[in-house]
Amino acid sequence: MKKQTILVTGASSGIGKGIATYFLNNGYNVVINSATKEKLEQVYNELGAGESLAMFAGDISLKRTGEQMVNIAMEKFGSVDVLVNNAGIFETRPFLEVDETYLDRFMDTNFKGTYYTSQAAIAQMLKQNNGVIINIGSPLTNHGISGMPHTAQVASKAAIDSLTVHLAAEFGKNNIRVNTISPGIIRTPMHGGQEDNNAGLLLRRRVGEVKDIVDMVYAVAKSTFITGAIINVDGGLGAGHNLD
Repeated sequence: MKKQTILVTGASSGIGKGIATYFLNNGYNVVINSATKEKLEQVYNELGAGESLAMFAGDISLKRTGEQMVNIAMEKFGSVDVLVNNAGIFETRPFLEVDETYLDRFMDTNFKGTYYTSQAAIAQMLKQNNGVIINIGSPLTNHGISGMPHTAQVASKAAIDSLTVHLAAEFGKNNIRVNTISPGIIRTPMHGGQEDNNAGLLLRRRVGEVKDIVDMVYAVAKSTFITGAIINVDGGLGAGHNLD
């Protein structure tokens, strides 16, 4: 069986790095991306800088970044089998304080990055009549939390949920599957070591680990009958919360 190739955006730390590491260790070719070249090169070297690994540093909100990732995958490995749109940013800001520049940051990185990179990947997947796209969403798109105002971030993630469903519908006949995995609070550098302070929000009463997300990404990538799904891997955060 031909060795498959996975593209991972936002792979310089946290969930993205974990996904890239796991797939590389399980026999995939891997193309990693991050906006920061120095951090990406560090991860590239940590992962061995071997024949099965390639990298491209670039702003994921720019259409050419996704296109270049696909070009590298094709030139070095000959296929684009799985794309994980992991790159994203998270912050909180009260709704009435959100200006155009702030909103654009989230729509550019979270939504446009996912949209354009998927566009580049699907163009190649159509030629292969096969492919998998896994978007990273949020369980809070339909679950509000008073005291945590993040309309800009969550709106951009809700757009990804909609994109997932409609891409799955448009390209299902071409053997291309599209799904979203929505992590809860995961122990990553993004939380600055404070993630356990919010463990009580989750029905499981603990925060998630990167492995919890990586395991689901791998399962969805390998499955042939899951498409158009929004899958919460969130310790119950999207379902409800504790009062005791």
